[in-house]
Amino acid sequence: MSITADRPTTFTFPAGSGGPADIAARMPRRHTVVTADGLHGAMQVATALQTCGRPLREFSVDVREGVAYGSVTCTMSMTPAEADEFETRMRAMPYVLAVDPY
Repeated sequence: MSITADRPTTFTFPAGSGGPADIAARMPRRHTVVTADGLHGAMQVATALQTCGRPLREFSVDVREGVAYGSVTCTMSMTPAEADEFETRMRAMPYVLAVDPY
């Protein structure tokens, strides 16, 4: 079975998307953000992730009583440049101690 169309179909990339190169470079990238100040620090990172405008494919928080550091692990679809910008923005937050890409 085949599907035919009477007219040719065209696809245009959204303005500012970078076109096909942007889509080809975009892939799921996983980061672990190490936080201080227990649940409060992890919630600050979670709020920043919620407002970044990207859907999260994976999100987990590990905060334990008596442990000085917590972690937030997330996976988002990004280009290499966006991943570098993400790390820079996360490190600028006061409760973030490190950002480790996988």
